Amino acid sequence: MDLSSILSEMESDNEEETERRLRQYNQEVRSPPPVPLPARAAAAFVPVVRAKSAASVSLHVALPLQNSRTFTFDQKEEDKRIRLCRGLLTVLRRSVRTQCQRVCLETLRILSRDKRVLSPVATREGMLVLAGLAGLVVAEEMGDTPGEQQREDEDGKEEVSVEALKCLCNVVFNSTAAQQVAVDIQLAGGLCRRLQVTHTSCHEVGLFSLRLLFLLSALQPDLRVTLRQEQRAMSLLTSVLEKTLGVRWVGPYEVAAPEPSTPPVQAEANERLMEVMKTLFNLTLANSTEEDGDHHQLRLICAIMRHVLMLKTETEEKTEEAHSHAINLLSNMPVYCLDVLIDLPVRGGLEQHGGKNMEVVQALLDFMEKRIDRVVSLGVNYKEGLTPVLSLLTESSRHHREIRRFIKAQVGCCLISKTLRSCRSTHLPPDFPTEFLQVLPPLKDVKNRPEVGTTIRNKLVRLMTHVDMGVKQSAAEFLFVLCKESVDNLLKYTGYGNAAGLLAARGLLAGGRGEGQYSEDEDSDTEEYKSAKPFINPITGHVEEPMPNSIEEMTEEQKEYEAEKLANMFDQLSRQQVIRPMGVRPDGTLAPLEETISQCTVESEDSDPD
Repeated sequence: MDLSSILSEMESDNEEETERRLRQYNQEVRSPPPVPLPARAAAAFVPVVRAKSAASVSLHVALPLQNSRTFTFDQKEEDKRIRLCRGLLTVLRRSVRTQCQRVCLETLRILSRDKRVLSPVATREGMLVLAGLAGLVVAEEMGDTPGEQQREDEDGKEEVSVEALKCLCNVVFNSTAAQQVAVDIQLAGGLCRRLQVTHTSCHEVGLFSLRLLFLLSALQPDLRVTLRQEQRAMSLLTSVLEKTLGVRWVGPYEVAAPEPSTPPVQAEANERLMEVMKTLFNLTLANSTEEDGDHHQLRLICAIMRHVLMLKTETEEKTEEAHSHAINLLSNMPVYCLDVLIDLPVRGGLEQHGGKNMEVVQALLDFMEKRIDRVVSLGVNYKEGLTPVLSLLTESSRHHREIRRFIKAQVGCCLISKTLRSCRSTHLPPDFPTEFLQVLPPLKDVKNRPEVGTTIRNKLVRLMTHVDMGVKQSAAEFLFVLCKESVDNLLKYTGYGNAAGLLAARGLLAGGRGEGQYSEDEDSDTEEYKSAKPFINPITGHVEEPMPNSIEEMTEEQKEYEAEKLANMFDQLSRQQVIRPMGVRPDGTLAPLEETISQCTVESEDSDPD
């Protein structure tokens, strides 16, 4: 449709004809029909945390907008679209019917996907109009707003509010100017006040209010501290979690376990749940955790996240997504709060480990193994899905001895479950291979490389040489902590070749231990390992088959010639800077080979009594 005709009708103040033409325009850009999204979602934003040790946290934002595949914007009409945005705001300022407001907002939502035409909307006046229609009281000087002048039924008001919130989500996401205006008019405060008084009246109003709050917390880092301290957003969002999940507390930090007959979390509740978890993730990125002294609030969140990890949703895919967000949030929690995950009674005949309930730790292990298998099967970078759970398990194991011991001695639950189902028993068969029963079992198999096989250890060792730096660092750190940060133990289970990257990064190439404090090692070497130890190749970590000696039949002159030839090749590659020979300093860190040789020479001269 020609935008000029729409602009003409808007200038003539013909409300009905303007509405008709806008409706026709909206219909045209919708064709062909869009791919349906749950609950008419206009956008979905997915935050992902990388390893905790990373210098910064990456926030990936996916935007599968409704109808987003059905149209492209014509650059030639960019000026007309800017005028249309301005005209729509003019109409929305009037006291028009809610049906006309809804159609205008739908058009504005479509236009707001074009970053180049947002200048009229990304202003104080434009943002106040949308905030008013969304039912948000954002600033004292706002005065009467179109949201207060709506004249029709509550259902119509809710539809207008939802469309206005969708517009705000798009505008805030696509315009840095709008983000700053949102801060200036205290839009986040208005959202918090909205969430305090509304919860279940309209699912979409709550959903897009949460989504907009997430966007603001993600795109405006300075706003996070304000939300935590002035708006008490942590407590507010925790309350939303409790209401959404129907949480029933049976202890200070213990949520009543779901009954076997409990239905899965419904789709709408799951959508709100994930938006809350993503927003809390952003808020807990602020470096004010210790200063706030709000340990109680953080422990409550940990307890609810434990409950989430025990729940199922309507589909396996959505269950995994919800669990992923819960793990992301837990990876931000201070380690002293993680005891909430295991400090609760053991029920239902489950085994107790050191007086602790390890049900959620087993759930984390299952999640980790599933994600590892996905990395292998898809052959793609799945860092965002794997490193958070590895980081969480690593920090939990580092600071909680019971968790570390459980993980070292715990079974791969997926394999156990399949075995139990196949034999229709509650006990494992006597011939079940014991090497599957532990992440790091007492080492017996020394004939195969550590990375070869289907055990959890084999899978983790394979990740130590993954092409993704974050994945391999996370996997190596996890195994290192399970080995109590002992270089000798790590090399026993992984081989020097797989562990070299971690040891170089930690300055432990000369051996020794990391900085963690652990109990004394127990002798866990099996007789098989002790007898084979002298024959194990320390680089590959296994006993190799005898190889033919290629220089056995050479004369001494031939050997000398080949050695000199090899040295010349290394020298040439080094001079061309194709390679850089390195050595190990006494402190275990890498240094250029000439530096280490020079240092050894100086030390040798210093020790000469003459």
